[in-house]
Amino acid sequence: MATVARERVVATAPPGKKRSGISWGALFWIGPAVILLLVFFIYPMLSTALWSFENDDSSRFVGLKNYQRGFTDGNMLDILQNNLIWLVLATILPVGLGLIVAVLVDRVKIEGIIKSALFVPMAISFVGASIIWRFVYAYAPGGEAQIGLLNAFLGIFHVPPQAWLQNEALNNLALIAIYTWMWTGFSMVIISAALKGIPDDVIEAAKIDGAGRITMFWRVTIPLIAPTLGVVATTMIINILKIFDVVYVETGGNYHTNVVAMEFYNQLFNFSNYGLASALAILLTICVLPVMVVNIRRMRREERGR
Repeated sequence: MATVARERVVATAPPGKKRSGISWGALFWIGPAVILLLVFFIYPMLSTALWSFENDDSSRFVGLKNYQRGFTDGNMLDILQNNLIWLVLATILPVGLGLIVAVLVDRVKIEGIIKSALFVPMAISFVGASIIWRFVYAYAPGGEAQIGLLNAFLGIFHVPPQAWLQNEALNNLALIAIYTWMWTGFSMVIISAALKGIPDDVIEAAKIDGAGRITMFWRVTIPLIAPTLGVVATTMIINILKIFDVVYVETGGNYHTNVVAMEFYNQLFNFSNYGLASALAILLTICVLPVMVVNIRRMRREERGR
């Protein structure tokens, strides 16, 4: 009993020198990470926020003028509209196609082959994929030889060639098609893993109750994989909000294809407008943060549920 009492006293005793040593040891290991975080993340973010309230050469305080321009200037409104189109279509298409393919090839003999073929574009960088698709969209005036795959295909049916990247009615859709081609495989693999996690007894119970394939899809499959769909969708949203590479390589933001990240690059490096560029960077950060917060909260709820 005396030994047990001594152990309780030691366990409940106030932290002494030993506890202090552990704290210094922990600080020693996390110190470099904290320093890097302060130098390469916190300080640049605070500096960018400060510059966003200054003029183009950061010599004068202009308040919210840069942010006001972002929501009133006609060119900026066109950019925001393009980003909205990207946000809607480039989220729905990869997630929707990935879901359809994952459901259709689930538990079929050639499932592995189909998944491998669709996942291959993920191994290509955005720049590499954009260069590939420039040859697909290549255009030459009528009467000249068409080296672009799409226009060569149209020529078989005697359809006039199309300037896919110059036509303002088609170019944004053409760029979104590149993103969809790259990320559908990612969505399919993640969603397919969630489908594999659906218990067989749930599926069998639904079949016994007389549920058809469509009913089972909407009433059983979708609710059970909804958290995974949410994770994939938020991943798409974060990527789309900062989309840059595809637009830069394909059109350079011309022909009304400009997006926020591309305009940020132009204002900073081409026009040396540090104020507006910083405001655009802050706006991107503000748009991305809520999505990340929602995703983190959902993951924590799922962990507590387990």
